[in-house]
Amino acid sequence: MSRKVLLVSSPQYLDKAELVLSACSHLSQHSITVLLEQEHIDSLNKLGVAVPSDVLGYDGSEVELAVVLGGDGSILRAAELLRGTKAPILGINAGHFGFMAEAESGSLISALDVVISKRYQVRDRLALEVVVASQGNETYRSWALNEVTLEKSARERMLEVVIEVDSRPVSSFGCDGVLVATPTGSTAYAFSVGGPVIWPNVEALMMIPLSAHALFARPLVVGPQTQLAIEVLRRSSGAGVLWCDGRRTFDLPPGSRVEVRQSGEPVPMVVLEDEPFADRIVKKFSLPVTGWRGPDSEK
Repeated sequence: MSRKVLLVSSPQYLDKAELVLSACSHLSQHSITVLLEQEHIDSLNKLGVAVPSDVLGYDGSEVELAVVLGGDGSILRAAELLRGTKAPILGINAGHFGFMAEAESGSLISALDVVISKRYQVRDRLALEVVVASQGNETYRSWALNEVTLEKSARERMLEVVIEVDSRPVSSFGCDGVLVATPTGSTAYAFSVGGPVIWPNVEALMMIPLSAHALFARPLVVGPQTQLAIEVLRRSSGAGVLWCDGRRTFDLPPGSRVEVRQSGEPVPMVVLEDEPFADRIVKKFSLPVTGWRGPDSEK
């Protein structure tokens, strides 16, 4: 059976187009069929980039894995495309930050060689399932790899909410919103609003109030089997909006209830090497470690 790989990238940039063509050529030389989203192919054509004739449009058919050339946003796009399949995702950073990426664009060919020889490992990342209900009826259902965020829809309004852990109320306050994140998402939106960094091998969920008017509005870290809920109180002066990974959205009128739990369907990610997560944090955030002597140094 022919091997197929989905290639995901941001099609509007010429520098990304060069990487895409290089990846297509290398994979094709090793009898691997490359698939691109039709929208991506059309965008490349508009840029005057000739897409190789052996590259096919992605129609949702089965692929071995997705290779992402871009940043974390492109990885989230790949996760969305492959939801419901067992195909893992390999991130190669060609974006600004790329915290979830396994390699940098300068090592594209060596990363692809690992794919070609099937020498990679796959590890599951915890994902979230979210259900919205209004007046006792389910109105929306989705999922997220990074975070589920409930935010106020109008800048001048405040949301009045109650947060709940395992069917027990914990606190009520006015706020700009509430965020529920996975360990993967702990270095994304959650990090920027003061949440802790959670190692990806830790199974946990995190809830963070956003600009809450309350004395007790600290991040909560709970076990993976915990069910978290946020209710938008009927007395709330404004409506809310739900975002899943910043990609899928749903409007929340007062009286809405948002329940978030661990999804039964994790997101498989390709691992090229066992780099310590601490090293990745130091590298990505350019953290100072001058003076470190290490455990084997003479104290």
